[in-house]
Amino acid sequence: MATLELYGSARCPYTQELREWLEWTRRDFREYDVDADPEARARMNALDSSVRTVPVLVEDGKVIQVGWQGRGCVVETY
Repeated sequence: MATLELYGSARCPYTQELREWLEWTRRDFREYDVDADPEARARMNALDSSVRTVPVLVEDGKVIQVGWQGRGCVVETY
């Protein structure tokens, strides 16, 4: 089974909506808060340096979705 990772932010309502959808569809995933975890932010940036919006859904090391239903929250880069 594919490994899913959700990169998001506690302040982003779209991260919450995507998390709830993943839980509702009974998908196993790991979640990372890029505002609270600098290492997670670095991993997200390494996957695609152009991504500045969360949530980001990653499957087997590849970005498969940015945002949720056309919406997302901009994260600061540093």
